[in-house]
Amino acid sequence: MFKRAAVLVVSCGALLSGCGDDARVESEEIRSNLIEAGFPSEDVKVVDGVVFVGGDAQVSLAASQEMLQRGEGSAEHFKTTNLVGTSVTRICINPTPAFNGYTRLSQGLDLAIANYNSLGLRFTMQRGSSPACNATITAKTMAGANGSSGYPSGGLPYGQINIGTGLQTYSVDVNEHVITHQLGHTLGLRHTDFFNTAGCGGGEGSSGVGAILIPGTPSVDPLSIMNSCFTSSATGEFSQYDIVALNVLY
Repeated sequence: MFKRAAVLVVSCGALLSGCGDDARVESEEIRSNLIEAGFPSEDVKVVDGVVFVGGDAQVSLAASQEMLQRGEGSAEHFKTTNLVGTSVTRICINPTPAFNGYTRLSQGLDLAIANYNSLGLRFTMQRGSSPACNATITAKTMAGANGSSGYPSGGLPYGQINIGTGLQTYSVDVNEHVITHQLGHTLGLRHTDFFNTAGCGGGEGSSGVGAILIPGTPSVDPLSIMNSCFTSSATGEFSQYDIVALNVLY
């Protein structure tokens, strides 16, 4: 059984400072920026005034503007995503009380944090808030058995992941998988199957548009934790090429 990595259900007031004409104008500008930056138009969706790419990654106006400003020699290996800056050495993952109320989501978060910390990257993650952290990601709940998040902006990881409470009925490994996947987006990772997500309900764009392959990784990796769909047998572990990609970027 395959599950889509995210569901586009977001209330207007939840993630936007306001609704109405201003929000509509802003979402139109974000969409225009993303298309100019190389995203195929069919990959850009606006739901309740919130702009998503790839099905589960929210993009802010600032992030979309950054995508147009990078020149030659940019350190980003995915040209349509931003990365976390070198000043960020510790990231706090702060779950809400509602999130902590779901045991398998909570356990999955601990395992997801351990996945990243096991790689020896230039930053570490920790659960809970701390003044020692350079950035904070809030872990919240949402309806369904999926998740959503966004891409970095201003050198910081995206500040929120949303994890479906329906995942409580799945294994801890599946929860680990979905949370690790959404944290990957906050760090700037696109879906590994960016060019062909037909098995997951549609594509995100044709070959040659919208992403630059990370050196040392294949264009297809069935085991990648960043593929757009997951199964009920997911292990929650990185593939060997997920590890290569993260080490190249961080």
